[in-house]
Amino acid sequence: MTHDHDLVLRPTEAQTAAALAPPPGRTGGDLVVETLRSLGATTVFGLPGQHALAVFDAVGRSDLRLITLRTENNAGFAADAYGRITGEAVPLLLSTGPGALMALPALAEAAAASAPVVAISSQVPVAGLGGGRQGYLHELRDQSASFRDVVKSVHVARSPSQIPSAVAAAWESALSAPHGPVWVEIPEDVLRAETLVPQVTGMDATPHELAPRPELTALAAHWLSRASRPVIIAGGGVIRADAAGKLRQLAERLNAPVVTTFGGKGAFPWTHPLSLQSWLEDRYMTDFLEDADVLLVVGSGLGELSSNYHTFFPTGRVIQIEADLGKLESNHAGLGIHADARLGLQALLETVAGREDPYAPDRVRMVLSAVADRLSGQDVALEQELLASVRAALPPRSPSFWDMTILSYWAWSAFDAQHPNTMHSAQGAGGLGYAFPAALGACAAEPGTPVLAVSGDGGAMYSIGDLATAKQHGLDVTWLIVDDGGYGILREYGCETGTELTRPDFVALAASFGVPAALTTADTLREDLATSLSTPGPSVLVLPTTLKMFAPTHV
Repeated sequence: MTHDHDLVLRPTEAQTAAALAPPPGRTGGDLVVETLRSLGATTVFGLPGQHALAVFDAVGRSDLRLITLRTENNAGFAADAYGRITGEAVPLLLSTGPGALMALPALAEAAAASAPVVAISSQVPVAGLGGGRQGYLHELRDQSASFRDVVKSVHVARSPSQIPSAVAAAWESALSAPHGPVWVEIPEDVLRAETLVPQVTGMDATPHELAPRPELTALAAHWLSRASRPVIIAGGGVIRADAAGKLRQLAERLNAPVVTTFGGKGAFPWTHPLSLQSWLEDRYMTDFLEDADVLLVVGSGLGELSSNYHTFFPTGRVIQIEADLGKLESNHAGLGIHADARLGLQALLETVAGREDPYAPDRVRMVLSAVADRLSGQDVALEQELLASVRAALPPRSPSFWDMTILSYWAWSAFDAQHPNTMHSAQGAGGLGYAFPAALGACAAEPGTPVLAVSGDGGAMYSIGDLATAKQHGLDVTWLIVDDGGYGILREYGCETGTELTRPDFVALAASFGVPAALTTADTLREDLATSLSTPGPSVLVLPTTLKMFAPTHV
């Protein structure tokens, strides 16, 4: 007797193997791309190079969006901004040797700002690894050693089967608090070789949460609830953890004034009655912070710029919530709580008792009034007027990116970011040339949202080539170049050597790229910026003027 199921033809072993076999022609480069797609990547930045062509060819066969800038450093800055804006890990594709090394300054900025950049670089063939000195093009004795002290972690794959796990481990590292750039290195012959590894589909790289220990937050809550003059310093960690709402809840429950660091701009509402804004480079603010009997520092290491150049010495108790273990008590002794800012603030909200302090807003007004009075005695009306014009023209939720230039130094202290995660600068590592390529990365992260970049003429020269990138991709960026004929901030420091620059006609130069450009003045800046920001595509405004800094209070 024959049953129907006896007639079912089962596949032979050869047929099963054929069905599972990867399609012919897949390489290690395809494994990189498949892993990135499996992890959720949609956009990659980079610059093709000879050793990395297998990766770029694989990108071309995929649905990943590739944005190529004109130098590796600028591609790194763009990836940094994409990561800051989205909170996602973002791939940066690099080639061996000089291409990789060109990205070092950008990765240093990403490390200082905790931007989750996943740098994936090719390497010389396997035979040349380990300092063998085979004489390959772009060969370095130990390429990863150049990055090890800059990035958060280093991951090396020396065979195709290692690629998915190496990339996933790097991805997880980049997104675990504190976020940061990571380095992946794969030899050229491994990237080019055909692979038998099946298509990558099931990768998991869940970042680890960094929760505070309850005995620490219980003691912190006890101190804060019983404080007479509590004050909060909110750093960039609050922004990265998306914890601005919890910060405001805690400040209002404690009636504690809040000052934001330059990296924490927008973490607390600028016009809130408890807002000390960002005047950290002011002795009145320094004195006020020193007088706090309990100082809560969230997401900041209180480094040079956040401590009025290390002239700040707290006299009360210090509580520090910080995801970067190395920053705990690195500048001031206190109760160090190793935790993500959001989870740390949540733990305090669950345990801290409210406190009444009707005089706290009055103390805030007194400090800000003293700062304003100090500025009124200096000839800095032009600088304040320019910042007001930028603020009026820039849509409230549009990101802005600021280079290391005088107007940016003003903006750190005096610019109202209005919303969290909308003002960014290179003050983490302090390198020139950040603003424009970073703004391009933000345009890629939020298509259709106008983005502003602010540079001096010296910093602008680092990024001129990427006017072509902006044009090629139709990115909605407005680039304001403040042209004072040199490195203005270095002149402010008293340096006269090498600070005067011969520079191009920026308007004509931008026009040569097909990018609309115009001169503007202090009187017309607000209107000109508003027009540029509301017009799709890239544009350039050049403001010829010489600015000055407010008088320092740390010397």
